[in-house]
Amino acid sequence: MSGAHARGRRRVRTGATAAQTGPGIGVRTGDGPEHRPPAGATVAPKPGAKADLGTEITASLVVFLVALPLCIGVAVASGVPAELGIISGVIGGLVVGAVRGSTLQVSGPAAGLAALVAETVDEQGVVMLGVIVLCSGILQIVLGLVRLGRMFQAISLAVVQGMLAGIGLPLMFSQAYPMADAKAPGTPIENMAGIPGLLADVLIDRQAVIALLLGAVTIVLSFVWKKAPGPVKKIPAALVAVGIGIGVAALPGVDVKTLQVGNLLGAVRVPGGEQFAGLADAAIITSVLTFTVIASAESLFTAAAVDRMHSGPRTRYNTELIAQGAGNTIAGILGALPITAVVARSSANVQAGAKTRLSRTLHGLWLLAFALLLPQVLALIPISVLAGVLVHSGWKLFAPEEFPKMWRQDRGEFVVMALTTLVIVATALLEGVLIGLAAGIVLAALRMSQTVIRQHLEEDTAKVVMAGNATFLRLPKVIEALEAAAASGKPRIRLDLTGVTHLDHACRNQIEEFTAQQRGLGLRVELLMPGPAATTAPRPAAAPQPAPAAVGPGPGAEWFYLDTRPVPDDYAGRPPLVG
Repeated sequence: MSGAHARGRRRVRTGATAAQTGPGIGVRTGDGPEHRPPAGATVAPKPGAKADLGTEITASLVVFLVALPLCIGVAVASGVPAELGIISGVIGGLVVGAVRGSTLQVSGPAAGLAALVAETVDEQGVVMLGVIVLCSGILQIVLGLVRLGRMFQAISLAVVQGMLAGIGLPLMFSQAYPMADAKAPGTPIENMAGIPGLLADVLIDRQAVIALLLGAVTIVLSFVWKKAPGPVKKIPAALVAVGIGIGVAALPGVDVKTLQVGNLLGAVRVPGGEQFAGLADAAIITSVLTFTVIASAESLFTAAAVDRMHSGPRTRYNTELIAQGAGNTIAGILGALPITAVVARSSANVQAGAKTRLSRTLHGLWLLAFALLLPQVLALIPISVLAGVLVHSGWKLFAPEEFPKMWRQDRGEFVVMALTTLVIVATALLEGVLIGLAAGIVLAALRMSQTVIRQHLEEDTAKVVMAGNATFLRLPKVIEALEAAAASGKPRIRLDLTGVTHLDHACRNQIEEFTAQQRGLGLRVELLMPGPAATTAPRPAAAPQPAPAAVGPGPGAEWFYLDTRPVPDDYAGRPPLVG
């Protein structure tokens, strides 16, 4: 190295260095964040404002008419008696609806859990379902009491949308069979593969054709009814389809399957000691955790969606989680279906002009009165119509338009979303959600670990400049850059890490080992680590400055060689040698 070059360098003595992270990002949290009402949102009164009793009663009747076919349809799709779906709907209104968690969202048995419930009932039995729902409810209450309600909002949106799509797609295919008065083969893959055979069987059976047409009419009505003129569209499409189905089923020569309805109280199955002993089974514990996570996530995601529909009081997430837990605890004691908040019923409640909890509580009362006083009406409803209602619900959950939208917005998140959906369809709900969460975490880690490495050769020095977050995820790129510098044949290597905002242990250890190894081979390695260098105390102005060669490091000190020459003019425009 020339004398001018040597004089252009100065040595900075520092103490032991460590990786430093960049400044943290402040996050505002709370149980009820501020929220501006979106354009067109229904405006609810401020707390304490007087609500119109007539409007509340009308809204409760609208919600009741929407909830009735859904409660029955979800029960049938879950493989349990229809009465259990109504019992869960009653609990969702009278118990969950009375708690001050979310003002306008409505709870009841959800289509999103139908496949999971059906699988559980098939493997463990209907009575064991009560124990699982009961324990899930207790766990939800505990989560709410320790204020973990907002924890579910930390889940990636891509995972949530993938989960909903993974629920909706199998639901559509499984309900295609009841639409034709047939029995679904079993798993989602088997159901999909069996569709051609189902169509072939339908074509040779007149009654199956009628049932399928009733289901198809139900689906079409569900999509187009909101475009009906005037006040007609205020009547729920599902109720119109049920009315048409009852009328067709009553015609001479029509013999489609209808609901088999029994006594509401006779359907209650309180779990006993034998069922509670099943909690020692690992499969039961897994089911409890699965129900807890999925039911809680679906309820709180729905709460966030309903909050965007109006400008009234915001959801208290921890209180709402406790309310959902209380509902599921009672549902479990009665051996009924698990309860979650449901978008269809909640949006109907908002659109009907509800302002308080009264409407959603009253809808549970109407469900109870109808089931006790008019059970014979339920037996007239064709199963294919209810299956059509659920196919429409499955399509809304699947939301195919979200996939191209996600692809345009963020292809990495699209991969997470698609992976979650595919794994749920191919395996099960819990496995799909867990793999989706893992994929989302890996994606976030990769994006947070952005390391820029540039290197170039200059005279007798191979320079490597690093910036960003150097973590173990980028270790292969770091090693590649170090090996390229060592292979350059230059007697001096300069490693500049001053632009690194975070240097984890793996990368730091690799760099230190490389430095020691190359120095052992006789090369001059200049190492500048991240963070400000600590300098010695200032000397008096009159004190003579010792020559650099005469200064040596003290015991345990670490020396870094800083090149003070300016960076070449064209350096910023040079492409990185290591991508």
